[in-house]
Amino acid sequence: MDFIHSSGIQMTHYLQENYQSSQAWFLFISFAADLRNTFFVFFPIWFHLCEAVGVKLIWVAVIGDWLNLVSKWILFGQRPYWWVRETGYYGNASSPLIQQFPATCETGAGSPSGHAMGSAGVYYVMVTALLTTLCLRGALWMSFWMVQVCVCLSRIFLAAHFPHQVITGVMSGMAVAEAFQHIPSIYSASLWRYLGTTLFLFSFALGFYLLLKVLGVDLLWSVEKAKRWCDRPEWVHIDTTPFAGLLRNLGILFGLGLALNSQMYLESCKGKRGRQLPFRLSCIAVSLIILHLFDSFKPPTEVELLFYVLSFCKSAAVPVAAASLIPYCVSHLLRRQEEKLL
Repeated sequence: MDFIHSSGIQMTHYLQENYQSSQAWFLFISFAADLRNTFFVFFPIWFHLCEAVGVKLIWVAVIGDWLNLVSKWILFGQRPYWWVRETGYYGNASSPLIQQFPATCETGAGSPSGHAMGSAGVYYVMVTALLTTLCLRGALWMSFWMVQVCVCLSRIFLAAHFPHQVITGVMSGMAVAEAFQHIPSIYSASLWRYLGTTLFLFSFALGFYLLLKVLGVDLLWSVEKAKRWCDRPEWVHIDTTPFAGLLRNLGILFGLGLALNSQMYLESCKGKRGRQLPFRLSCIAVSLIILHLFDSFKPPTEVELLFYVLSFCKSAAVPVAAASLIPYCVSHLLRRQEEKLL
């Protein structure tokens, strides 16, 4: 395994040495591949253009990231930025100098890459949805693989992942997305199904963590490594910890269940107005603006438990706003305007 890790370090060193001018691009790609953009950007757009695709995006992103978390806890994957500081592989020879960036110091284990897995799953859903309406199969798949290559190179350049971890992430993300092509029940799931799924995912993850902790295995070992080897303490963020991601994603899933089973959703999106293009486009525009403002709210990090609770609530509010509250308000505004014209 040391040989695989050292080969990955060589690739990171090569990219940083020869493509330093592309640093801003790699940082942008890593930011764009974050699942937060799926929830705050892609979901409101797709939900109001094609509701089934929007729903599938949430399920693929949440279940995929949950599987990513469990896989990381099982595989104990290293990250380049701390492995190169700890390893004795290089002996008396000096280890390669690896640069760190604000997006480098994630606190979870490294394998498989969450960014690569998330982007592969999300873009797979969007590309396969477009294939049913556009006759651009070659161009769409070429675009898909270009995005994945950029994401993988970005994560390697930032010293956040080894090459084998991003490759595993891409393959895993595609597998999750393909699996949900054959699970039509997600489109008609009741609130109790959403609630039950949320509780199961949380209970399984928490139970797995506590069981191994009792057995003497600390699944948060990577957090300590991140704090020890990150060049700048302020680059270590609590929202990259395993449980922060878990509760953020579960909040999104539960919020979607609340939204799709609300009276506001039924009166707006499922009514006659829900089939009108101007209404849909208005919902997209308002959702993107409101969610952008909403995303600027950051839960306080002083008390860890409070941060997790507020993160869950904030995430749950995202699909509730985009899929029920905003369409309901837009529908009423359009109705008032129509009444005034009569």
